[in-house]
Amino acid sequence: MIQFNSAYLTRKDKKIFDNFNLSIKKNEKILIQGKSGIGKTTFFKVLLGFESLDKGRATFNGWGISKGHIKDIRGSIFYLSQDIDLKNELVRNLLEEIREHNPASLLHKDLQKKMAFLELSIKILDQNVKELSGGERQRLGLLIGFLLDRPVWLLDEPTSALDDPMKKKIADFIAGRDRTIVIISHDEVWKQHPDIKIERWV
Repeated sequence: MIQFNSAYLTRKDKKIFDNFNLSIKKNEKILIQGKSGIGKTTFFKVLLGFESLDKGRATFNGWGISKGHIKDIRGSIFYLSQDIDLKNELVRNLLEEIREHNPASLLHKDLQKKMAFLELSIKILDQNVKELSGGERQRLGLLIGFLLDRPVWLLDEPTSALDDPMKKKIADFIAGRDRTIVIISHDEVWKQHPDIKIERWV
């Protein structure tokens, strides 16, 4: 599914990847842990085509990560960034944009069910994104991922702004999905699932 072979990447005289190798199988759940600056978020950026390796090879579903394949690759991935980079517009309008990507995702009952699971009030539909709290923005980002339900999820600190009960609720749900999921997180809750493999980078 995802392969990095003999990958090298240097930025500003700092080695990010030095003969880095990693293989992630379909529907595997991976938790990446390591100190800040070790290359965790850069790993996501390479997969999404925002960074290029200096040497070596990265593949997604057998495709090389290149201009010729990047549209298809990105269309298979849901990426939740650490800073929850969402457009500043009405939440309702933001969710409406999902309809063109997944027409079934905004069926009234489905949306309400997922919002209730994430403890998001229906009232936020008529709020601007900038008016939401950090925890609400994080849950809205997760809601978008749940609605799109793409084959691969890349989640960068997806529960950092949530309370402990919600962290566990989210972790339990994600651990049970038949999706390929890669998580970057310092939250202890992710370590408690036997189906999540821990990758410690040093």
